[in-house]
Amino acid sequence: MSALEELRERINLRLDESFVGISERVADLAPEDLVELLNQLKLVEAATVMMMLTVSRAIELFDQPTMTRRGAILEKLEPARAALIIEGLSADERTDIIQQMGLTERRRVLAKVNAEAKAELEHLLSYAEHTAGGIMTTEFVHLDPVMSVGEALKHIRLVAREKESIYACYVLDPATERLLGAVSLRDLVMAEIDQPVTAVMRRKPVTVQTNEDQESVAQKIAKYNLLAVPVLDDDSCVVGFVTVDDVIDVMIEEQTEDILKMAGVEAGALDRPYFDNPIFHVVRKRIGWLLFLFVAGTLTSKVLHSFESELATVVALTFFVPLLIGTGGNAGAQTVMTVIRSLSLGEIGVKHAWRVAVREGTTGMLVGATIGVIAFGQAYWVTHDWHLAVTIAVTIFAICTWSTTVGAVIPIAAHRFGVDPAVLSAPLITTLVDATGLLIYLTIAKIILDQI
Repeated sequence: MSALEELRERINLRLDESFVGISERVADLAPEDLVELLNQLKLVEAATVMMMLTVSRAIELFDQPTMTRRGAILEKLEPARAALIIEGLSADERTDIIQQMGLTERRRVLAKVNAEAKAELEHLLSYAEHTAGGIMTTEFVHLDPVMSVGEALKHIRLVAREKESIYACYVLDPATERLLGAVSLRDLVMAEIDQPVTAVMRRKPVTVQTNEDQESVAQKIAKYNLLAVPVLDDDSCVVGFVTVDDVIDVMIEEQTEDILKMAGVEAGALDRPYFDNPIFHVVRKRIGWLLFLFVAGTLTSKVLHSFESELATVVALTFFVPLLIGTGGNAGAQTVMTVIRSLSLGEIGVKHAWRVAVREGTTGMLVGATIGVIAFGQAYWVTHDWHLAVTIAVTIFAICTWSTTVGAVIPIAAHRFGVDPAVLSAPLITTLVDATGLLIYLTIAKIILDQI
């Protein structure tokens, strides 16, 4: 058993109600190890351990990107202590944690926060969640256009301790606060001391608006390989900036949400650690899509019922139903995943719908033709009926072509009408392809086998 596991067991078992001896061991742990421990503990235990630490140590832990349940832990602390921790964090981290707290607990903590931090929090909380304004920090270095490079470096040294980041600096008009240009710390260090800042700065930096969606912000930072991007208000004044570490959090959040949607699970099902989610909460998040897919799945039963006489006549047709609809569903799911990813990255759009449909349909034809040859051999080996083998091969070709075409068109159509393509997830495509695939299979079987 590792030292971390032993310490967790001791806290869980409460071998000593006063936690004597645990405090010292906790204090000696590296921040990363202590965060790992806190993430594994129950909420009350994590809050108890947090109470053992100094405020500065607690702030260090709350600033770790891997720490979960930060808002929930703060709710368990005394409001005065929670306020001290909030005050020690950067503006964007404060806002993120406060947004995770309930309204009652939020008011209790904000009542204890100092006036400056409270005003800044209330300002940032006024922006909608999941926007640039909602994830930005206001603690950036702004430079005067009349400064020389040497004066700018001196200014940065003076304010560095008060700012979250100093690697991206912005030159602002002193009168209007409008953005004139951006300059990195590296650019300043590499420049001549007596050069004016305006000669070093980039005059048309990439910017985002306060109400711009956080996913769009992440895409811009990734596209232009930026460490930070300034945020402008409606008057084109700089009100903050979003850093690359904020974007990493956004990307993880967005990808988690998309993966859940593709699995037919509502967003929010994993907004807490696995064991902290009550079972009824999990059921509520999953049941909606499952009920919808169950009802949609009755189409399959309807198709089978419509071809009851044909199935009774050629019983061997039923042997290949799972194989055929499974292959079609898998082919459609592959296409859906590929198209949704490309839509998210901006590689394709509505204007490319026809090209994407043709490309994926062609891919489906080639895949179907390849698998169809193998399916012919397998079907003949099982049934020794070449007519049935031809039926299976033709069906595989048709279903792969159909499912890949549908899988290409539906996400693009959803995007066109403002619906998140991930909502039209792989389970929905699979259910649709199951019903239509059966219809294709039994129709082809009726045409071919009726010729016998």
